[in-house]
Amino acid sequence: MTSKGALERVIMDVLWAAEKPLLIRELRERVNAKGDRPLAYTTVQTVADRLVSKELLVRTPDGNAYRYRSAQRREDHAASLMLEALSALPDHGPALARFAQGIDPADAHRLLQALSQRALSALSLPSEPGGE
Repeated sequence: MTSKGALERVIMDVLWAAEKPLLIRELRERVNAKGDRPLAYTTVQTVADRLVSKELLVRTPDGNAYRYRSAQRREDHAASLMLEALSALPDHGPALARFAQGIDPADAHRLLQALSQRALSALSLPSEPGGE
């Protein structure tokens, strides 16, 4: 049996990969294509609605049904999870150091480039007298 968390991840993965918002029947077809056991329509709908209540999905009317899409891009969601975990710590330094040690060297290089670009952008902002 698939756990709730695992099914939520599968649904999120399907919607991130989708080119457009999906009806529950379309979502169910794609979820079932990835799984070993077919899930009922109501199961997929219940989990999708739970993700809407968690503000991870957006639901828009389409006739008598709804279309579902991710509220954020995958990379924005991952970044918000990392920032949320970091904000729970009183001292960010040790966690940031451990994170930097644990990631792939190519990813560390990309992170360093992004941080360098952010620092350069912050330094090049002209300060305006009077704050206007």
